Order: sequence, then structure tokens, then C-alpha cells
Amino acid sequence: MINKYPLWKYLLIFVVVAMGVVYALPNLYPDDPAVQLTSQRGSIQVTDNELNKVTKALDSAGIGYFGQTIENNNGLIRFNSDDDQLKAKTIIQQALGENYVVALNLAPTTPEWLTNIGAGPMKLGLDLRGGVHFLMEVDMKEAIAQRNEVYVSEIKTLLRTERLRYRRITRDEGVISIRFKDEELREKAKFLLRNEFSDFTQSEREDGDSFYLELQLSEVAVRNIEDYAVKQNLTTLRNRVNELGVSEPIVQRQGRNRIVIELPGVQDTAAAKRILGATANLEFRLEARSDSSSLDTEEFAFRDNPNREATLERDIIITGNSVSNAQSAFDENGVPQVNIDLDSQGGKLMNRATRNNIRRRMAVVFVEHKVKTRIVEEAGEKIEQRLPYVEKHIISLATIQSALGNSFRITGLDAPGEASELALLLRAGSLAAPIYFVEERTIGPSLGKENIELGVTSVQIGMALVVIFMLAFYKGFGVIANLALTANLVLLAALMSMMSATLTLPGIAGIVLTLGMAVDANVLIFSRIKEELNNGMSPQMAIHSGFERAFVTIFDANLTTLLVAVILFAVGTGPVKGFAVTLSLGILTSMFTAIMVTRALVNVTHGGRQLKKLSI
Repeated sequence: MINKYPLWKYLLIFVVVAMGVVYALPNLYPDDPAVQLTSQRGSIQVTDNELNKVTKALDSAGIGYFGQTIENNNGLIRFNSDDDQLKAKTIIQQALGENYVVALNLAPTTPEWLTNIGAGPMKLGLDLRGGVHFLMEVDMKEAIAQRNEVYVSEIKTLLRTERLRYRRITRDEGVISIRFKDEELREKAKFLLRNEFSDFTQSEREDGDSFYLELQLSEVAVRNIEDYAVKQNLTTLRNRVNELGVSEPIVQRQGRNRIVIELPGVQDTAAAKRILGATANLEFRLEARSDSSSLDTEEFAFRDNPNREATLERDIIITGNSVSNAQSAFDENGVPQVNIDLDSQGGKLMNRATRNNIRRRMAVVFVEHKVKTRIVEEAGEKIEQRLPYVEKHIISLATIQSALGNSFRITGLDAPGEASELALLLRAGSLAAPIYFVEERTIGPSLGKENIELGVTSVQIGMALVVIFMLAFYKGFGVIANLALTANLVLLAALMSMMSATLTLPGIAGIVLTLGMAVDANVLIFSRIKEELNNGMSPQMAIHSGFERAFVTIFDANLTTLLVAVILFAVGTGPVKGFAVTLSLGILTSMFTAIMVTRALVNVTHGGRQLKKLSI
């Protein structure tokens, strides 16, 4: 019998639409503005003591809050409004001090029964709401200092290789000063270094019986190092953002030394802030011999026991820049470790250093560039003052049993979370220079709320016009088309929620366009049915013929649009990708609802009946 589906097909369509309704439901529960608390180090937990300290500070300030909880070692406090959230951030930071990261967040309100089946809301882009904006500044002065430190090590190695004895090498305010005992040695070194280190300008001076050769980077070299630092940091931050799994992020340079990062839809902004801002690196150094000069050694405390110290050589074997891959794991005793793979140059340097120093101990030094945040008063206003500093701690000091190569492991880490975080930072690449947060914000209620309201209004107007048009032109069949159009919107929202896609303003434009394309398929089908009726076909045959003959046209039209959407996704960035994703999903759902859902509804209402005319 024509215009009848088998039972299984009706059930399949019903199940698909019902699942769409369930997975679209979380979008009806808006997120609460919240503040998230986490420690500077991943191994330290936020406890009830810290949470009580924060709530007392909020009570004293008269700021309303609710739903304070501790989950996954992080504290979360919810607020009634965005204004309360912004006021609370400064108060909480002042109460907890510099050892904790206080980040703005959005706390989900989806019912537990929905989250248990994996249902969650769509993420909203920064132009709507949800996500975080960071403005970060690269420390150019430290970038030059780090590069000069590498040059000092290379100059020492070169002079020793050429047997040119020097008394001392110092570095001060960008000037590398080498002291010799006579002028002849200085002249030989001057000629040698001019060929090997052409980026430096050279000058000479005498002080008593000492002859100094001073090297200073040229302006062109300084600018090249600064540009490299920003570009390398851009690459590293993009890698770290990719490791965080953020959809449609923006990481771009602003001006000479600043980088803008926008992370739409991020839930754990505190972890993002800690990982993005961490200038974590490793230094591999040999333990100093007992007879080593104090000028060639440094003392470092152990990370897990600050009261324990070891004396290491100043010369660095390799740094984390030589790491090509890093993965967290556990050793045979269940202790967390990081498995390290070096690049070819790093492997050669490590092998050369270890094969000649078997039975000596080698240290792994963990280097972090941090910022202390203090709340100070200026002109009667409380402002945040940032003081950068460097922390270097030993995380491992082990005896070299045999020559090491390109692969080895690091132990001495406190917890699995710390091992995973160190592996992530090394795998994503180290920052070429320290980088500090200059600005952090989420899109506030004014712009975000207005964009949401305008976007929803545009969808409502588009939907209303389409509904009126279909009712006016196609009467009873118009009602069926409108029901299918509603199912299309529900399925589109469900798909975007299930994929954790980020909805932006261009994405809303894609939804509005999808409304037109979805109803366009119905228009083609209904126009074909009317045409067949005018040609003298019976109502049942006209319905059957209309759906069958319009299918090829609908398929071709949607396929060509889908190809364009795929190309947009492939070559576009940011908002363009958001539009392409929404449009692509909308094409798929509109094809399903226009052909399958509409046909099922028509079959249920008109199939198997003796019809003399159709309300079309």
C-alpha cells in the first residue's frame, strides 16, 4: 500500500526525534556565574579550610553566594549575578593570597539525570557568553637574558676547546664581560668570537692587570630574538590550547610583545590559566664536584623537600627545548614518572655528558617563571600588582649508571596530576620567554546578553515568518511542514550539544539559513504534489509521486551547499568555522526532517485513506 511506512521505520523516526528532544533539553538550563579556586601547583588540593576562609571574606563584604563545593581538588562558588562574580574575584584573591589561582567561570545547572546520560548544553562563544579572554605580555627583557645565558655557556665551551684561558665570564644588563690575564689572549679570543658570534658588537677595556672583552648584542639581533620569542610563544600557546581540547580558539599576536587568547566555551578556566601561563622548563645539570669553585656552582632546594639542598654545576647539559615527546606513566612501584624523548641534537649532548661522567649524579631542575599578585591601594582604589619571579627546584637527583641517549625517564614527582601536567607542558613546547597575564575577562552581561537576545529574536522572527508562509500557502500540509521544522531545530540543537560545538553569532546566522533551507525542501515536495494533482492524479498517487520525484532535486541542492560548507570549514578560521559547522549540521537535519519526518507525518494523517481532495 502506498504512503505507508513499515512499523520499524515509524519507531526509528520516533526514537531519533525523542533522543533529539532529550539531548536538546540541557540548553533550557542557563549556567550560573561562578568563581573557581585552584592551587598554583596541580598536586596541592583546595580544602574546606580555604573554602571557609573565602566564604567569611564574602560575608564580610556583603556579597551573596550559594552552592559552594569542592570537586576534583578545585573549589567552586556560585553567584546570583555577573556583578557579584566580578566583585568577589578580587576579594577571594586577597583572602587566599598568591599561591592560588582565582578564575571566573560558568557553572552548569543541567539536572543530574541528564548529565548521567551524557547530555549537556551547547557552548556559547565569546560573542555570546561563556569562555575567557586573556591578554598576555611576553617579558622581552628576560628573553634577551635567557639568550645571553645560552651564549655564555657556548662561549665558555668554545674558549676551553681552543685552549684560550680566561679568568671569569660575567653577564650584566645585556653585556657579557670576559676577563683575561693579558692582552694577547684577549686579541686571540676577540678574533675567534668575531667569527663565531657575529651578532655581537665588541669593545675593550682594562682595569689594572685585567684585560676585558665585552660583548653586546646588536639592535638587529635583539629585535630578531624578541620576534622569535613572541612567535615561539604563539606556537607553544596554540599547542597548549590544542591539548586543552578547546573548540574554535583564537591565539594571535597583538602589537610588539602581546598575545591575545580567546577560549570560547571553556569550563575549567582556572586550569587553562595555570597551563597557559606556566613557563615550565627543565634543566639537566651535573652535581658539582667537592673541589669546584663557587663561581661555577649553584645551590638548589628540592621541590618535595625545601629543607634539602644540592650543589650543581652552572653549565646546563640540555633544557626542555630538546624534548621531542613526553608522556606521563608509572614505574614498577606505581610511582608517577615522565618518559622523555629527546631530539637528535639533545640526544648527542646528553650522551656526551653522561658517558664521561658515569657514577656521578645528574639533577633534573624544574624551572618556573611565576607572578606574585598583591592587592595594593593607589589613590584610594584597590588594584592588582604583579611581581614576576623565577623558581628553580630539583625534582630528581640520580646517579648516572650508564650513558643516556634519546630516551629516559624522570621521577621524583608528587602526584599523577603533576606528572601529567609536566608532560603536557613539555610536549606542547616550552615558552621561549616568560609570559604574564595582563588582562583576564569573560564577556560580561551587557554585550553577551544583548547578542543572545538579538540572536534569539532573529531565529524567532525567521521561524514565525516561515510558519505563517507555510500555513498561508499550504494549509493542512503547512501544519505538517511546521511540525517537521520544529523537529529540525530540536535535532540541530541536540547534535551541537552532543558534539560540544561552540555557538557564535555567525552560528546563529547558520541556524536562520537552515530554517529557510529546511522549508525549501518542503516547498519543492508540496509544489510537486500540487502539480500532480493539477495533472489529474489521485491524491494518494500525487503524494507518493511528489515525495519520490522531488527527492533528487532536494538531494542535489543540499549536497552542493554541504560541499561549500565543508570548504568553509577547511579554509576558514574562528567565526567562519562556527558558521560552517552550524550550516553543515543544519543541512543534514533538514534533509532528515523534510524527507523522513514530513513523509511519516503525511503517511500517518493521509495514508491508507480514501481521499477526494488534499488541504494543500
